[in-house]
Amino acid sequence: MRKENIISIIATLVFASIWYYFVLPAIHLQSPEFWVFIVFALGFYTLVSFCFSSTIVRGRIEVKKHTVFAFCSIFVLITLLLMINFIVSPLFDSKGYSERIQIDENRSFTEDVAPVDFRTLPLLDKDSSSKLGDRVMGQMPEMVSQYSVSDRYTQINDNQNIVRVTPLEYNGFFKYLNNRNQGVTGYITVNSVTGESNLVKLEKGMKYVPSAIFGEDLYRKLRFSYPFDVFGKENFEIDNEGNPYWIVPVIKFTGIGLKREVAGVIILDPITGKSEKFALSDVPSWVDHVYESDLIIEQVNDWGKYRNGFWNSIFGEKNVVSTTEGYNYIAMNDDVYLYTGITSVSNDEANIGFIMTNMRTKETRYYAVPGAEEYSAMASAEGQVQQMKYTATFPLLINLNEKPTYLISLKDNAGLVKMYAFVDAVDYQKVVVTDAKEGIEKAAENYIGKENIGVGKEMLEKEITVARVTTALIDGMTYYYITDIEGKRYRASIKVAEEKLPFVEKGNKLMIGYYQEKTVTEVNQLK
Repeated sequence: MRKENIISIIATLVFASIWYYFVLPAIHLQSPEFWVFIVFALGFYTLVSFCFSSTIVRGRIEVKKHTVFAFCSIFVLITLLLMINFIVSPLFDSKGYSERIQIDENRSFTEDVAPVDFRTLPLLDKDSSSKLGDRVMGQMPEMVSQYSVSDRYTQINDNQNIVRVTPLEYNGFFKYLNNRNQGVTGYITVNSVTGESNLVKLEKGMKYVPSAIFGEDLYRKLRFSYPFDVFGKENFEIDNEGNPYWIVPVIKFTGIGLKREVAGVIILDPITGKSEKFALSDVPSWVDHVYESDLIIEQVNDWGKYRNGFWNSIFGEKNVVSTTEGYNYIAMNDDVYLYTGITSVSNDEANIGFIMTNMRTKETRYYAVPGAEEYSAMASAEGQVQQMKYTATFPLLINLNEKPTYLISLKDNAGLVKMYAFVDAVDYQKVVVTDAKEGIEKAAENYIGKENIGVGKEMLEKEITVARVTTALIDGMTYYYITDIEGKRYRASIKVAEEKLPFVEKGNKLMIGYYQEKTVTEVNQLK
């Protein structure tokens, strides 16, 4: 082997080693980053080989065969990769793309989602949680100069408490050098219901975090421990005892970077650096985020786009649907669920339903509830207080007396919640806003008064015999006031049973569903 060839190979190996140390691609044939690494290495080798082995003969540059071969191999490799991805694209495998996620379409929202309990409702979004976390950190002057607060704020279900949790990070390179021996000494929790914020100090600091460098950098630690695995987006969580962990999905592909799917999970202890790889069926129950939100949205969109074939997704678009732009989380049954609206691609002004996905198991349910698209509901809430220029948060979807209802917080320019808005998920014109100082339960009562529905109460049933019935028109709504033969009084909106109430007479026997009030019994059903 000639000297110039040896120089080219050594220079390429040095370049590739430095590239690998900083970029950390997975050594995996289906990873796009791996092939980018290979192409750059071949390109570097071609350049160095050209510089060292090319000669000028009679005014012409003479390039050696191995240099030409390396140069051509780049184009052959790129062409081959494009051909592979073309073969496994939705054009030839639309069914495979539509079945990336299994969606149960035969579900009832009111059966699956319990009536709202305002004592456990996560009212704080990520931005509000971040402000509270920064405030807690600001009260620790000895720590704020050394550490900063990460903006991760993972929402988890911690022993039935809905909290957001985020680690501290080194506040720059020199702060890392000063504190690397003790590590990052805490993390912050923000209760999404009460707003209570705490800085949890650790007896032993976390060594392996994204803001560390060299061998203590989280990604480098993972890569050197698992060189052949493709990693998804890591999440910071705590177990039931409050111990911190990094939850890292292991990704598999079809073709080169197509049809991304989670194949397992790596759980890494940031204090000791010990880690363990779990199959999906063996992931501990305290882990809340196995699947990335973006991955769920991507797979649901493929389901909605390709379930009737590739060409239908382009031309006919029959029954083609997609997710709305935003999403949010709710906590249920000790798990965290992502939910987002489903809308027709031909009409983005309304939802035809919505999906809920368990972020640990990927169990996904579709609820066919036609109604308002989330951003329409947000605009409707903002319109009620447009003079104040408040900004609506992405809605929380709740079961308010057997009805899907949006709960929206309205915030001022400082990010403080000023008002709560309840919006009917079916008809976004039905909206009630209340000053946040009055509390969420008072806001619900205001909405209940307008919509004439019960919440947080057990609905009772009984048969009554009508002794007297009168009507009244209140704010454009007709109400029927009924007295039974026992002297008990009931009130029912015309909306309860518009086909029956106008014909109720003295002596009729009625089977009613009702909520007990102090002065009058509120009827919610009439059979």
